[in-house]
Amino acid sequence: MSSILLSADMVSYRIGGKCLVEAASLQISRGSRLAIIGPNGAGKSTLLRMLAGLAAPTSGAIHIEGENINRLTPLDRARRFALVGQTDTPDRQLRAIDYVALGRIPHGGRYSAATDREIVGEAMDRAGVESFAARTVGSLSGGERQRLQLARALAQQPAILFLDEPTNHLDPKARSALLSLVSGLGITTVAVLHDLPLVAPFASHVAVMHAGKIVATGTPNETLTPRIVSDVFDLDVLRLRHPHQDRELMVFDVPGPVQSDKSRRLP
Repeated sequence: MSSILLSADMVSYRIGGKCLVEAASLQISRGSRLAIIGPNGAGKSTLLRMLAGLAAPTSGAIHIEGENINRLTPLDRARRFALVGQTDTPDRQLRAIDYVALGRIPHGGRYSAATDREIVGEAMDRAGVESFAARTVGSLSGGERQRLQLARALAQQPAILFLDEPTNHLDPKARSALLSLVSGLGITTVAVLHDLPLVAPFASHVAVMHAGKIVATGTPNETLTPRIVSDVFDLDVLRLRHPHQDRELMVFDVPGPVQSDKSRRLP
């Protein structure tokens, strides 16, 4: 069996005369975690929507296990793909457990009610939300709601999990905790990420986008290089040893003005 689960071959997406994604090609292996990064307007979310079957490419093709995803029915896609986005707004009075159970809708009638309840419970446990199963969605914090979205996605039992800037409205600790949780699930994941410091700890592979094109792919070390980060994000990247742990830190910094020798002299 091939290790390639999802592939995109020269896919483009155009609206009117504007090309949002141009000739993008990717191969996503089973169990990998791909981070799609780039500045605002680079085409990241559009590419993710095409990979998830939510937008059809205007040219090129996307395949899952050799099958063109645009030939799948919406039900088939919902059984294979799950999306955690930025704007899901369920009824605030809905109980958390009932919200997670919505993930079983694509599998309606395929399993017994007892099996569906077991899968929902397992999804909540894996996402760390089992303790507030009886609470309403409106009573949860932003981080708790994102983990609840993740639990609903896990209840779909997807082959691939898609995350569209899932940390956008979370505080720094909650962002790191959510991605650490996802990285431990063992599910093939494609995530659009905005925060560069979160990329290396999370991703096994990275696709860097700029002006609608994929300009670099590879591991975090191969793609978050000083040249690529400077060219695409206009940032400096510094690699430093953690002062208390045996690991490397990537620090991203806005370049300051170049100081002349005269300005650097002490008074």
